[in-house]
Amino acid sequence: MMYKYRMNLSWSEPDQLWVVDVPELPGCFADGVTPAEAIANAQIIISEWIDTAHKYGQPVPEPQQHDVPASA
Repeated sequence: MMYKYRMNLSWSEPDQLWVVDVPELPGCFADGVTPAEAIANAQIIISEWIDTAHKYGQPVPEPQQHDVPASA
């Protein structure tokens, strides 16, 4: 399943990896060697985050609408 949560992608110089954080889901982070791998890993972690929240009866925030500027 493809989740539509906002993802912040950045390069981690110390780790030499791309890092994704999902601000709407506290503590939800993933990494990868390429940006595509980091985003794919984030989709897995989002699913696991949601499963864990359900398991413990915690609320799961709905993805928020975000305006994304067009790239040149």
